[in-house]
Amino acid sequence: MRRAYFSLGTNLGDRVAHLRTGVALAGGVDPQRLSRVYESAPVGGVAQDDFWNLVLEVATSATPYELLARARAAEVAAERTREVRWGPRTLDVDIAWIDDVTMDDEELTVPHPRMFERRFVLAPLRELREDLVDDDVLARAHGEVRVLGTLASLH
Repeated sequence: MRRAYFSLGTNLGDRVAHLRTGVALAGGVDPQRLSRVYESAPVGGVAQDDFWNLVLEVATSATPYELLARARAAEVAAERTREVRWGPRTLDVDIAWIDDVTMDDEELTVPHPRMFERRFVLAPLRELREDLVDDDVLARAHGEVRVLGTLASLH
């Protein structure tokens, strides 16, 4: 078993429902932990609503490609469309980190190539893995985030 971390974000529709769908499908049957939910401004210059983000940790024996299939299944269940790069979305699920895995191919790059640039990934990840995100790493990341609460506490 190793730990894997999914970054989930949503800014369309029922955000709480989309995040719950993402957690259920990406997490699968593996034991899991969740960060709190953070609000962040969108990245990429497309005018849109702010995002709600969290990080999901799973203890898993799944392969990176099996985890990618879970991420994609969660996006499909949330009826995600890909019309505009970095545009609004019902659910975005990325694999941010997998312990002891480094890979880069056409299908998947681990760690996520922009993970260490984005505070909306690093702030929730820090809650679960402070050893990966120290003060200096967080300070160098772009964007501002605001804690909204736990997924269970949001409506």
